[in-house]
Amino acid sequence: MVLSQPSHPHSRRRYQYLDKFLNRPGPSTDPDFVPGAPTISNLETSKVLVIGAGGLGCEILKNLAMSGFRDIHVIDMDTIDVSNLNRQFLFRKDDVGKSKAQVAAASVMKRCKTVKITHFNGKIQDKDEDFYMQFKIIICGLDSIEARRWINATLVSMVDMENPESLKPLVDGGTEGFKGQARVILPTLTSCIECQLDMHAPRAAVPLCTLATIPRQPEHCIEWAKIIAWEEHRKDIVLDTDDPEHITWLYEKSLSRAKDFDIPGVTYQLTQGVVKNIIPAIASTNAIIAAACCNEAFKIATSCNPYLTNYMMYTGDDSIYTYTFEHEQKPDCPVCGNLAKTITVNPNHTLQQFIESLGERPEAQLKKPTLRTESTSLYFQSPPSLEAQTRPNLLKKLRDLISDGEEIGVSDPAFTIDFKFKLVFQT
Repeated sequence: MVLSQPSHPHSRRRYQYLDKFLNRPGPSTDPDFVPGAPTISNLETSKVLVIGAGGLGCEILKNLAMSGFRDIHVIDMDTIDVSNLNRQFLFRKDDVGKSKAQVAAASVMKRCKTVKITHFNGKIQDKDEDFYMQFKIIICGLDSIEARRWINATLVSMVDMENPESLKPLVDGGTEGFKGQARVILPTLTSCIECQLDMHAPRAAVPLCTLATIPRQPEHCIEWAKIIAWEEHRKDIVLDTDDPEHITWLYEKSLSRAKDFDIPGVTYQLTQGVVKNIIPAIASTNAIIAAACCNEAFKIATSCNPYLTNYMMYTGDDSIYTYTFEHEQKPDCPVCGNLAKTITVNPNHTLQQFIESLGERPEAQLKKPTLRTESTSLYFQSPPSLEAQTRPNLLKKLRDLISDGEEIGVSDPAFTIDFKFKLVFQT
């Protein structure tokens, strides 16, 4: 259902507070801002996609409905778990096992009768460019860096300079405990998620020797159970982090090891969090970041005020603190730039070591890279025949495979683009 006219005056009573912004210009409104019915109609007919219907997504859906948006779409691949119920307020106990997107959409529409929310249960990677082209604004409430990078690259690749409608503003929100951020990205025009990737550095890995011999924290005991104990006792069984029996086994092993080293703090909940790499979610942080994201979407749709340029960070652990700044676009960004990103490497490292480093480098974070130069293939992850053919290169030193300053192309199955790196040898 696409609405072409502003809603009936009686149905606008819910939005009287918004009309104070929409029915009159302000000191910061865009010169093209037209107060009244045209702007209200533009808001109500703006088709918005929300990616993610979890803790952040529930807040975003509620806020959009209460902000006057009436044509909302939501996509999420997950189903509701009982652990979601303490903060994802659109869900109830009877909803456990059901699609998050479906239940969230129905819950909001039940409370806001004038809003239509279309839900999709699946991966964002399964949708093509035509799907994303239909939306005016896309809002991310994701907990995955990989998914953010994918949608970012997709939206950048969609831009056609001769078609202004192909540029889809991306409003991205993220939370981690008491910290969070909101950002507005105009693909190809402003700094994109890939430009800012080094701000989301992967967590440092714990050395295996620490796990095996001298654990000092409860997390070390849990990692030991996951990596070492499971391999020793249950190597024929694939670890399923969603299987309660598997988590219980890891918890019991972790607890036993923690007692041997007099380390307190191992709990079932912590075990589940470490094994699944879950960062505890704070409902108040989700609410603040979702409000910031929806505020930006409202400003983009109505031009009633300037939108964020372009990054807002929030922290609430010691006190309430926010800071806004403009993150600059990088010329060597592999997504929106046109130059190869320079990486300094040790020429005596093997290709295997370099590949492993690509997963750890903040500016790369590539887990299954395939590498090639302009003249030769260095290593292919697949198909098996090419992997076997290029496998001997893994043990060769970089200086024997490439020259100082040479550019290589890198692809990863998790992303739709190829990356270009210029490898500079350490002196």
